[in-house]
Amino acid sequence: MLTPILVAAFCLCPQHANAFSSPPTTTTKASPSSSTARNLFFGDYLPLGIPFVLAKDKWDSSRRSKLKEQILSLASETQRGLKATDAQAEEMDGLFSQLEKFNPTVNPLTNKFSNLNGDWSLDYTTSDSIIGKGGFPRIGPIVQNIDTTTLSAKNSEIIRFGIVDVPRSVSAELSPVNGRLTDVKFKRFMLGPLGFDAPDSARGGLDVTYLDDEVRLTRGDKGNIFVLTRM
Repeated sequence: MLTPILVAAFCLCPQHANAFSSPPTTTTKASPSSSTARNLFFGDYLPLGIPFVLAKDKWDSSRRSKLKEQILSLASETQRGLKATDAQAEEMDGLFSQLEKFNPTVNPLTNKFSNLNGDWSLDYTTSDSIIGKGGFPRIGPIVQNIDTTTLSAKNSEIIRFGIVDVPRSVSAELSPVNGRLTDVKFKRFMLGPLGFDAPDSARGGLDVTYLDDEVRLTRGDKGNIFVLTRM
């Protein structure tokens, strides 16, 4: 996948002006050692691995951007997955798996430099219940807030009941299993001004498989996938 960087070495050869001129001088340019290579992009001798690492990073970034563009385009086209055909769902699953391989964030739940915290908008999911397939339509964004400092999360949305739009939310407690996987215990449901505690059986799990400044990919404990973008 990686295009090799060509290494060029040049030497300067002396030329005789004529037989009566002063003895020619020879200019010698040091050849790169076995541990360095001519970097044609920067014009300096760098350790052999560095140009390859830079080229790979550039390729990864380009591939990552392209995959995100394809995923978000398909998410919009399918209305968050609500109108996805079997072929589109299969395509999204493939793109999702490919982007996971380019995850730039290690241990997003425990990494102090992670950009996980904050509000995220759900752009696509295979969960019929979350996007309201066969039920009351969701109006506007479906938002998930995550705060790893308090190990809490909150999902919120607006549901249209006939001609009335009603806010609905659920708060949850996070219990990280490792750097990217967390158990989820739902705590309290709100429907408009009414609230009630969640039953103890209301539990789930989230596996954050990709995270950058713009996009988050998550796999749920029931096999569903989620594509979210930062708000």
